[in-house]
Amino acid sequence: MLLKDFKLVSILLLLTSISAWAQQSVSGIVTHSETNLPIENVEIFDKDSGMQAKTDASGYYQFETLKSELTIIFFSYEFDVYTVTVDLNTSKEINVQLKPLGVSLSEVELFARKSQVFELSRLKDVEGTAIFAGKKTEVVLVDQSMANLASNNARQIFSQVVGLNIYQNDDAGLQLNIGGRGLDPNRTSNFNTRQNGYDISADVLGYPESYYTPASEGLGEVQIVRGAASLQFGTQFGGLVNFKTKKPNPDKALELITRNTLGSFGLYTNFTSVSGTKNNWSYYGYFNYKKGDGFRPNSEFESKNIFAHLGYKISKNTAISGEVTYMRYLAQQAGGLTDTMFNQDPYQSNRERNWFQVDWLLYNLKFEHQFSETSDFSFSFFGLQASRYALGFRTNRVDQLDPGSERDLIKGDFNNFGFETRYLNTYTILDKDATFLIGAKYYNAKNDQQQGPGSTNKNSDFNFYTDAFPNYSNQSDFDLPNLNIAVFGENIFYITNKFSVTPGARFEYIKTQSNGFYKEVRLDGAGNPIYNETVYEDQNFDRSFVLLGLGLSYKGDKGFEFYGNISQNYRSVTFSDISIFNPAFAIDKNITDEEGFTSDLGIRGNFKGIVSYDANVFGLFYNQRIGLVQDVLPGGRIISKRTNVGDAAMYGVESLFDLNIKKIIGLNSDYNFNYFVNSSFITSQYNESDIPGIKGNKVEFVPEVNIKTGLRFGYKNLLGSVQYTYLSDQFTDASNSVDAGISGVIGQIPSYDILDFSISYSYKRFKLEAGVNNALDNAYFTRRATGYPGPGIIPSAPRNWYTTLQIKI
Repeated sequence: MLLKDFKLVSILLLLTSISAWAQQSVSGIVTHSETNLPIENVEIFDKDSGMQAKTDASGYYQFETLKSELTIIFFSYEFDVYTVTVDLNTSKEINVQLKPLGVSLSEVELFARKSQVFELSRLKDVEGTAIFAGKKTEVVLVDQSMANLASNNARQIFSQVVGLNIYQNDDAGLQLNIGGRGLDPNRTSNFNTRQNGYDISADVLGYPESYYTPASEGLGEVQIVRGAASLQFGTQFGGLVNFKTKKPNPDKALELITRNTLGSFGLYTNFTSVSGTKNNWSYYGYFNYKKGDGFRPNSEFESKNIFAHLGYKISKNTAISGEVTYMRYLAQQAGGLTDTMFNQDPYQSNRERNWFQVDWLLYNLKFEHQFSETSDFSFSFFGLQASRYALGFRTNRVDQLDPGSERDLIKGDFNNFGFETRYLNTYTILDKDATFLIGAKYYNAKNDQQQGPGSTNKNSDFNFYTDAFPNYSNQSDFDLPNLNIAVFGENIFYITNKFSVTPGARFEYIKTQSNGFYKEVRLDGAGNPIYNETVYEDQNFDRSFVLLGLGLSYKGDKGFEFYGNISQNYRSVTFSDISIFNPAFAIDKNITDEEGFTSDLGIRGNFKGIVSYDANVFGLFYNQRIGLVQDVLPGGRIISKRTNVGDAAMYGVESLFDLNIKKIIGLNSDYNFNYFVNSSFITSQYNESDIPGIKGNKVEFVPEVNIKTGLRFGYKNLLGSVQYTYLSDQFTDASNSVDAGISGVIGQIPSYDILDFSISYSYKRFKLEAGVNNALDNAYFTRRATGYPGPGIIPSAPRNWYTTLQIKI
């Protein structure tokens, strides 16, 4: 990045600050009308622009606004909604008393009360010590979802997040695989994945794959910010996915929830959580157990996941919290299929010795302090100790029967830690107010990757057998340390009381190392070694650069907002790109980092409570995009090669419309009735490439049509939903191959559609849920795996059912 670009942004910051418009601070205390005690977690809404604040344990709230007059709504489940219109020229302190509800509401009535106030959830301009003004944000309210949470059904959970492309290849949701806008969904590696604000992937830059996915039954919401999140949350093209667990119950010392689920193919899950608050202490924790046989032979699994949060409020303005997460699962992998095998029987398997094991230990310590009403500080220390072991027989001939010889074993160990500190301040310059954020991140990773011969057994024996197989050709052992230092900043300037500009910048320093060896072994026709050499490597790769971005927002009087943003992005080569031998494809030794930028321009809002909407156009532009192409070796043999394919562009239209039919036809409060349609229409093309036959091709992982639509309905304590999903066909390699041949790795993913049903009924402390996924029983696949769990086509689940019983104490 040239220095003149940074100077240009500095000049822009100075010029826009001169025109910034003063904000006003609104605050007050909310109390019980009968006891005069403070009420916590009351949500305060600006009628036009959504939620602005929540009350703390002392009933206090505070937020900033540009308006001189506004209508404020105070909402809590257990109290009557209170609405007041205030003139801020007269008073900026609004204290209110809420009256308790006269009757006990059912669960569906509570849901209806909530959705009437706030139908489309998105992030505010400022959340804690983060800025989201001008960015495309989406918030999935998981605890209100009708999805199959027991199996982490991403197709349902993310049904209203536009443009997502989702791999669906297991019936337990052990891993989340989401992409979009031409980004590979594999283990969500093109997003910065976080839990409660801290990183959870294996190595944020060196190996950004997420083998751990939080239990959906323990989530309150999932925050998604598209590519413009790169300035605050990393360099990635996809943006941010932040899983927020449920908060401790503020009204009880102990709350116990247990959920037991039975389903097709021997599925059983248990989710048990405890939660509570006592004086200044609060806690939330859960245990999640899953097991099943899988919908294909040789696909059994068992998973255990523990999460614990403990918080302590030191004072009104200071809090500290700690979290620990542990997840372990073992899964047998049925292997991939060729197109011919899939057409013959999509649920067959010719692999019974392939296994996959993940251990994931996360920890986090967070300190938060409010220096004043205008200054907030947060410090987060986090770390990971984890491993992923993959064992099995894999070959570029997927239909080849397993001969029972030694298996290929890959062991990855990840040990990293880091901290991220943020300071946010609302300040005055030239008698004008603005919101400024500055932060820094330090990240240190020490990873190890080994590959070699495994046993000839059928069980999950993750030990190397190097002495027994000294001539095994795919041996390697690498230490892969990684150091990352980043400094980032953003500033919201309010040009008028409706229009804001948010420029920002991020400085990155990355040091990637690769120290180790690999063996080159060649055998004659009788299996005797004719060449055996150990090759040692010691590589160091340092780079530093600046990413720039700009966000714009115009908020009208009728509850709508125009928004736009542009942000530079960067993706470093991962060590899986360069250090693992894979029989399914070769790797270009000159492969290098990717860079580019993303942009959005859209409108969102809520029209009179009848329809909530978010529609936008976007562009994603890649330089030196990494992908698979077909390459011809000497002798005419054709292989797939992973390399920098060229410069690519993806652009399209995305929209979400959620229609409140209940309000249109005038149903009473006993009913709940909504219709939504989530659509994405994308076109893509390789604009430049040094590889013959690539320029002008479509970009891989881009279904041109992506639609999810459905109904949500309810009567009193009975709720239901119907969802239909359709994706058009897509390519998996830059050569736009249609036929995958013997490998199954590259080729087209045909179009598919899925129909899902869900229903639930609540009675006092009990809740019964049931559903049918893929009700039409379509045979389809969403993934051609280049490695584990393949290689080859990985089928998606046929028709399956589930039922869940929840008890809350």
